Amino acid sequence: MKKKIIVIGSGFGGLGAASRLLSAGHDVTILEKRDKLGGRAYVYEINGFKFDGGPTVITAPFMFDDIFEAAGKKREEYVKFVPCNPFYRIFDAEGKSFDYNNDHEFTLKEIRKRNPGDVEGYEKFIKTTKAIFDKGFVELADQPFLKFTDMLKVAPDLIKLQSYKTVYKYVEQFIDDEFLKRCFSFHPLLVGGNPFDTTSIYAMIHYLEREWGVHYAMGGTGAIVDALEKLIREQGGKIQTEAEVDEILIENGSAKGVRLKNGEKLMADEVVSNADVAFTYKNLINPKHRKKYTDRKIERTKYSMSLFVIYFGTKKRYLDSELAHHNIILGERYEELLKDIFHKKELAEDFSLYLHMPTITDPSMAPEGCEGFYVLSPVPHLDSGTDWNEMAPKYRDAIMDFLEENYLPDLQENIIAEHYIDPLHFQNVLNSYKGSAFSVEPILTQSAWFRPHNKSEDVDNLYFVGAGTHPGAGLPGVLSSSIIAQDLIGKA
Repeated sequence: MKKKIIVIGSGFGGLGAASRLLSAGHDVTILEKRDKLGGRAYVYEINGFKFDGGPTVITAPFMFDDIFEAAGKKREEYVKFVPCNPFYRIFDAEGKSFDYNNDHEFTLKEIRKRNPGDVEGYEKFIKTTKAIFDKGFVELADQPFLKFTDMLKVAPDLIKLQSYKTVYKYVEQFIDDEFLKRCFSFHPLLVGGNPFDTTSIYAMIHYLEREWGVHYAMGGTGAIVDALEKLIREQGGKIQTEAEVDEILIENGSAKGVRLKNGEKLMADEVVSNADVAFTYKNLINPKHRKKYTDRKIERTKYSMSLFVIYFGTKKRYLDSELAHHNIILGERYEELLKDIFHKKELAEDFSLYLHMPTITDPSMAPEGCEGFYVLSPVPHLDSGTDWNEMAPKYRDAIMDFLEENYLPDLQENIIAEHYIDPLHFQNVLNSYKGSAFSVEPILTQSAWFRPHNKSEDVDNLYFVGAGTHPGAGLPGVLSSSIIAQDLIGKA
């Protein structure tokens, strides 16, 4: 039966759900509060540079292919993906680097250079992560966990796979060298988790990358947003930008549509929220309709860290530097820094960084002869009490001074485009509760059934996609949530 469906927000979860629901024959309208689509993948255009707001690490590209195939199209006719090699270049505190990719022998060679004794351990690690990957991603990622019995069915398998261990503890069983432990355990940070707290199920990210590679979309991540927008319009979907939802309208316990900030009411049979889950419950649903997701429950949930991100372009190129497309620069402190960020909620003086250099692969992201970057530092969410209006310029200077001193000579005299975002941006612009960058933290007690469900427990005909619901953040996670939403609406 054809249904009228409203999708709130246009991150990849919302775009994926909208296209899939259109392919299933429904009438779909996307409402986006900003001036263009993308959610966290918003594109900033400054002085001829294009900066992807994020995400920039594209894994499991077949999940995008599936969306286009469902619509009878080919993804490669809309956007081109190219593999990144290496996947990442990871630097230690002394500036020595470690590369890895999906060439097994190459990765073993890199390990051998660092610590020959860890080659055998890495081989064992890879074998065990395949089992985690098969269960956690292949079997469970696009399955809804709506009943506690769903969790009980898989619990024995998850226990057998040591899901009670953290990612770091899991890696530590196989790897001796401290830096290599960090190289194979940092992945939870890509989805908002602390490697010392996040369930070892997330060790599968390393295997997932090896299975399908790490890719880049020519034209940037924004080119994928543009491709999906074009596809959705071709499918007959309606898109409204600068359409901020004020309230989800509920009658007799069911979502019936939305009211916009301008007072306009739009009615629907089903509502899909790609807005932050905590924000949706707390700000878009009247408390009288919330028996489970009360303000108290929302407040007691643990949320991911936030991010400080600087987008910058230079009038010279840095092709002779040691940098790759994706760079991770680990500081001397690792566990202690993560404790500051996740547990103490303190902004530390030191930092670890992710430095993105897309122009090494795609010069079109900058004017000719120029280089485009963004540098990201994990920081505590707004419970830290940090005054970002005062701290942001100082924190920016500390990061840029570090990059200039260690990786990008004469950086600051060559900058001709710059923009930064901080936890206040995540709260005020992206509507993320507490300014968290990845919504609900992916710890074991907030995963699968314990995570906010894809079908609302408080409101009928309301569904969730995106980072805060099952299975979690990251492109494979949010695209999996869009599959779940489509399946649930199809069965409703």
